[in-house]
Amino acid sequence: MDLPLEPKMKIGVQTIHRRSEPGVGSWVPEPEDARALVEQIEGLDYDSLWVGDHIAFAIPILDPLLQIAQAAAFSKSLTFGTGIYLVPLRHPGPIAKQVSTLDHLTRGRLIFGVGVGGEFASDFAVSGVPLKERGARLTESLEVIGKLWTGETVSHDGRFFSFSDITMQPPPRQPGGPPVWCGGRSDAALNRTGRMADGWISYVVTPEMYRDALEKIARAVEDAGRDLTSFGTGHLLFLRVDDDYDSAFEAANKALSTRYAMDFTHATKKYAAIGRPEDVAERLHTFYAAGLRHVVLDFVGPYEDRDRQIERFAKEVRPLLSGIT
Repeated sequence: MDLPLEPKMKIGVQTIHRRSEPGVGSWVPEPEDARALVEQIEGLDYDSLWVGDHIAFAIPILDPLLQIAQAAAFSKSLTFGTGIYLVPLRHPGPIAKQVSTLDHLTRGRLIFGVGVGGEFASDFAVSGVPLKERGARLTESLEVIGKLWTGETVSHDGRFFSFSDITMQPPPRQPGGPPVWCGGRSDAALNRTGRMADGWISYVVTPEMYRDALEKIARAVEDAGRDLTSFGTGHLLFLRVDDDYDSAFEAANKALSTRYAMDFTHATKKYAAIGRPEDVAERLHTFYAAGLRHVVLDFVGPYEDRDRQIERFAKEVRPLLSGIT
């Protein structure tokens, strides 16, 4: 079967509060940065704003749900998304309440992107969650969250979580709750996505890998007997626009190697969209052909360049996407 995809590509921006990259030393976030960013990307007709999630990461990072709650107060039109929220680190009951609340604060403009994490074992160590349980915990947590979002009296008796006759009010603003987009590239993750999710959001994949993953998800949807009317396809794309490839690569690779505390050279070359506006546009056209319909742009390089990167993409790259956006 073919997944029911939207006809056009939407474009979002990743991360609200971010320290200088590459950077060293302490970081003091400036609360007013959220308002300035929302005003900028709304003014340039971007569609969405996304945030990632870690508890103990290689660099400082703020809580994603709190960031979205702040930014939503400044926004008139943006969709907000978590890309991605590490559900296994928390109990699904409070998650259901917090995300339902956030769905109201965003006026129903919320996508709940979720995943298992695991790249940074420190997240699990500080949360007291065994790393090997992350997949099973996500699967069961999604079951619990779905029950609680009905607003009805529900019970659950599972491997990790059990409760009886619980009613969570109010339910989310969006009927059935915000769309849940699962992350992950393993066969188990793709199968979970096809069986349980409203969409898929990836990162560090090529367009060819993206197409192959959607085919696996489609088979899982069919095997589960689901009748979908729509399916969201997202991708977090590292991106830098410059006058030439070498300048873009140098800035992007330095930032990513610092962020992930490793030599990111091979990954930068393989997975990022970097170079001249026409080079970046070509990469996005290739992803669109593979099935991507909601790209989330992570503008990498010095933080001081970020506003210029956001504006440059809107003015120099987006016109080259007129046939797909």
